[in-house]
Amino acid sequence: MDLAGKNVVYLGGFGGIGQKVCAELLERQLKALAVFDLALNGQLLGDWQAKYPSTEIFYQKVDITQKPELEAAYKAAAARLQHFDLVVNGMGLMNDHFVELTIQINLLGLINSSLLALEHMDQTKGGRGGLLVNISSVAGLQPTPAMAIYSAAKHGVTAFTRGLADPAYYARTGVGFITICPGFTDTPLLADMLDKTTFSFETPMRKIIPKVKRQPPEVCARNMVKVIEQGQNGSVWKLDVGEMEELDMPVMWKPVLQD
Repeated sequence: MDLAGKNVVYLGGFGGIGQKVCAELLERQLKALAVFDLALNGQLLGDWQAKYPSTEIFYQKVDITQKPELEAAYKAAAARLQHFDLVVNGMGLMNDHFVELTIQINLLGLINSSLLALEHMDQTKGGRGGLLVNISSVAGLQPTPAMAIYSAAKHGVTAFTRGLADPAYYARTGVGFITICPGFTDTPLLADMLDKTTFSFETPMRKIIPKVKRQPPEVCARNMVKVIEQGQNGSVWKLDVGEMEELDMPVMWKPVLQD
């Protein structure tokens, strides 16, 4: 996607990776950037507005666990922008002590957000098509015992996003779907990880957590924007240790049809 002149909605744009991705996106001469987040970062928003005066940048308060808030935010942003070209679902929580909240934020909220965005972007409903990017995780590619609940939610994100990228859907709606799977990235999400694991007793996985190499959020953000610019519908990308890799996802099952 050529990002120049595009309208972008970013959920979680004030987060650790989110604010770095938004900064990269703004360098592409966007027409507008709507930041959906739980709390306003007024300093950061003001800095962006001053640095990029030709881009309309604004904030919409959203608690992603509350579907009515999501509906209201999309409705308000649509009234202001008329259409969306790119939507990024980047809100996240990593703390397996909060089972329901982990699922609500990482999976259910993302599903609701994606389906609401699709209502505005679907060509059969008056939209212009576009691109929807969902942020999963390497924990959504490989089972992660230390964070089993978080990993389950992120596997759901990967499966859901790949499912909506089905060519039949894309041909109808004109909306592409891409899955992004960052590795360990040095943001507040990873703070005190050993206090957030599924179980507190010692395991081999818990022992290696402090030793896992982390990438700077700025590097992850640059690679993520490259994926947005060049990635194709249905693609799944791993962004880890500063590198980006499109993954060849294996087909594990095919339906057997009756004679």
